[in-house]
Amino acid sequence: MGAGPTGLFAAECLAEKGFSVTVYDRMPSPARKFLMAGRGGLNLTHSEPVDAFLARYGEARPLLQRALARFSPDELRQWAHGLGEETFTGTSGRVFPKSFKASPLLRAWLRRLDGLGVSLRTRHEWRGFGEDGALLFTTPDGEVRVAADGVLLALGGASWPRLGADGGWVAGLRAHGVEILPFVPANAGWLVHWTDHVRRFAGTPLKRIALTIGAETARGDAMLTETGLEGGPIYALGARLRAALAKGDARVAIDLRPDLAEAVLTQKLDTARKGASMAKRLTQSGLTPAMQAVLREAGPLPSTAQCLAARIKRVPLDVKGLAGLDRAISSAGGIARGAIDAHLMLKARPGVFVAGEMLDWEAPTGGYLLQGCFATAALAADGIVALLTKR
Repeated sequence: MGAGPTGLFAAECLAEKGFSVTVYDRMPSPARKFLMAGRGGLNLTHSEPVDAFLARYGEARPLLQRALARFSPDELRQWAHGLGEETFTGTSGRVFPKSFKASPLLRAWLRRLDGLGVSLRTRHEWRGFGEDGALLFTTPDGEVRVAADGVLLALGGASWPRLGADGGWVAGLRAHGVEILPFVPANAGWLVHWTDHVRRFAGTPLKRIALTIGAETARGDAMLTETGLEGGPIYALGARLRAALAKGDARVAIDLRPDLAEAVLTQKLDTARKGASMAKRLTQSGLTPAMQAVLREAGPLPSTAQCLAARIKRVPLDVKGLAGLDRAISSAGGIARGAIDAHLMLKARPGVFVAGEMLDWEAPTGGYLLQGCFATAALAADGIVALLTKR
């Protein structure tokens, strides 16, 4: 169940082993979130070393380590090449199709699945299990019952619900004794109550900044929005921010010039042309008008170069929270890792496997999300093969 990349790839793995596979999805067409991700270039995976790659998954590293051992970033690139979509590695290490689109790859993928005999049934909304273990679906033509030898659930998390993943499956699995952690936003924007002075810069990037929460720092480009901040370093610190907000201690600092040591920045400010306005001094020190607006949010600017440099290097930011699940790129939470076995089968429901964002893992943007979905799909498919072969 689920015609996103997780469900489709598991179907491919099973069909290649000679199994008869049907994919069910409640939406009118498959892979809607996959296509939406393609609007940003479709970041398939990342090229960094495996230890650094696995570190991106935090506490879920052991689960994803098993999955990536089954289906690695290199194998994902080779898979795309096999569909006629050559890839390239960007300067950041991210891996993209050369077409920079999801639609050509999806079309080729669906043709391959059709050639393997995979059936796709859309507008089938899963409603749970019957007393005899049959799968229950609601369709435009009425209720449908399906008997299956093996089942994979790939119904997604709870982000971008309009694209199909709304977490509607949670109550049904909890009723069968499956432990499920509440969904929370991941890779979501930060909410900041900007003044009008900053809001007028909405849509303007803050280039090459660094954000720090506690001992953790993330660098990159962020985007000012009317309600706060978006972007790579924002998403990378999302889990840390959630933890800080839960403790009531979400102290965040922005370094607007992380490329300059504080002493060097002090000298630049001190040697600015005499009589120059504050705005001119800041501009000469590399701060854009948008950066200056953010700097002034923290209160009156210090008059001495040393204190001003210290403020620029550590601008306090009062973050009120994270954007909701409806605006988040992905979600954290879901089926607890203790509720599954090594092959991703539900302990409370033998014969039913789960993969993708239904599971409790998260990762920043950068290719780690799609890689995790493909890899857990392959791992779960192996589990189904082992189960049915044993039977």
